[in-house]
Amino acid sequence: MLSPTNHLPARQRAQLIASDVSVMRGARRVLNHVDLALTPSSRVAIVGENGRGKSTLLHVLDGTLVPDSGTVHRTGTLGVAEQEMSAGDDRTVGQAVAHAIAEPLDALASLDAAARALSVAAPGADERYAAALEHAELLDAWDAERRVQIALDALDAESNPARLLADLSVGQRYRVRLACLLGAGDDFLLLDEPTNHLDRSGLEFLSEQLRSRAGGVVIVTHDRALLSDVAATIVDLDPTPDERVRVYRSGYAGYREGRQAERERWEQEYDRQQAEQARLQDSLSSAQNRLVSGWRPEKGSNKHGRATRAGGLVQSVHRRQEQLEAHAVTVPEPPLRFRFPDLPTRTGAALLSAECVGVDGRLAGPVSFSLSHRGRLVVTGPNGSGKSTLLGVIAGELHPDTGSVRMPQSVRLGFLRQETELPLQRRVSEVYAAHVDALVAAGTLSGSEAVGLSQLGLLRARESSKRIGELSMGQQRRLDLALVLASKPHVLLLDEPTNHLSIALVDELTDALGATKAAVVLSSHDRQLLRDVEGWPALRLGAAAEGEVLG
Repeated sequence: MLSPTNHLPARQRAQLIASDVSVMRGARRVLNHVDLALTPSSRVAIVGENGRGKSTLLHVLDGTLVPDSGTVHRTGTLGVAEQEMSAGDDRTVGQAVAHAIAEPLDALASLDAAARALSVAAPGADERYAAALEHAELLDAWDAERRVQIALDALDAESNPARLLADLSVGQRYRVRLACLLGAGDDFLLLDEPTNHLDRSGLEFLSEQLRSRAGGVVIVTHDRALLSDVAATIVDLDPTPDERVRVYRSGYAGYREGRQAERERWEQEYDRQQAEQARLQDSLSSAQNRLVSGWRPEKGSNKHGRATRAGGLVQSVHRRQEQLEAHAVTVPEPPLRFRFPDLPTRTGAALLSAECVGVDGRLAGPVSFSLSHRGRLVVTGPNGSGKSTLLGVIAGELHPDTGSVRMPQSVRLGFLRQETELPLQRRVSEVYAAHVDALVAAGTLSGSEAVGLSQLGLLRARESSKRIGELSMGQQRRLDLALVLASKPHVLLLDEPTNHLSIALVDELTDALGATKAAVVLSSHDRQLLRDVEGWPALRLGAAAEGEVLG
């Protein structure tokens, strides 16, 4: 929804302050004692896995949700765009634009009226004109409509003022409303996943607008490039040892470094407490064993000595029980850490080669390339250029109309598809075990090469026992990745591998892809991932590129 702009902006006096905010959902605490202070220069991003309360915090800040405890103080105007836009809006594009800039338009109308009064020397006209001029200047009213039109064009949004919003697609409606917000000039702009419906040029325009606008910005996003380009402060809602929100103030790089240091401290303290717990448990078990054996003294021992010894052993057991109870493990289990397996490599001949490949209506050829030991290839191109089609041909799932793909029979290939095809009714552990058993039975893997699901650090034991349909999209994507890695492939095909994965896991996966011995073919729209692999050779699809390998 768009927040109404029915009062004056505060400009440099604007403030948005959340103090000790907590929100409960039943018995679960979604937000825990959050403190956040925003000024017109603030560029804040809220991150965290799905269900961690990102949208909840945004709603607390914009006033649509009252926290269970704590306060929020607002000075100035807010512009808000939610992730999901209603299809029931019966306004036209022109009416949406007029609503977004209603205050500047009213200010111009008031200025015109004051100017007319001044021209006829009406009583008090000087004061009315001065006040109206100050108001219009505060709102930069003369430029408001032009700002919206520029944003509509840059975001490739519908600009026909007569078009009904209800007749537009979800993405088109979002782009219209985002353009309205960017042009409105509120003191604070609050956006929930703003990159979902934008193409590359739209993303670049949005990033520049958020960096340069005069007011503050709060964004909920998984887009690491937007984090890197815009955010100076990052609010991390993912789990922490003390369940308190972490705020990192050195941009995306500082967030990554801070989160890594936090995780290492967490793991070290958890391991220390677990080791101490195990030591105390062993000590108690030893004391209990001595107590049992103490009632069976050697022959010839007198009753007094036996009783005295028993009393001391009982006291020893009690003392160790008290020590164990006093040393409860207070640190929660740390987050999973992704452990990319050591994939094999094959030297010598090419592992994979494509020669003049084309698919009628889906992949304009000819496409040719060759990959060998530790080979890397990024497949790029606009939507519809055939990136997923090419990966399907390489994987043997599609037959090319022209050309051919060659891969030695002994080469193992793993294909992470863009969309999951998992059996939703089966349990995670059963599907993974059956997959590994089939690989071993077929001779693809030896028993010693098999990788257990827990070894990968992608899913916890409690998640592995669930039916796949009970997992979140992110957890299903983790299982897809685990099944691909289970085959210990020589060649990895990855189609949009970052979809639905957490920021932390994407960072870990990116590092692993750079280091693995396997050959990798990657297709992605993820701007940060493409930046991270910009040194890889690139295969650019599309009419102009014609399958040319660059780099």
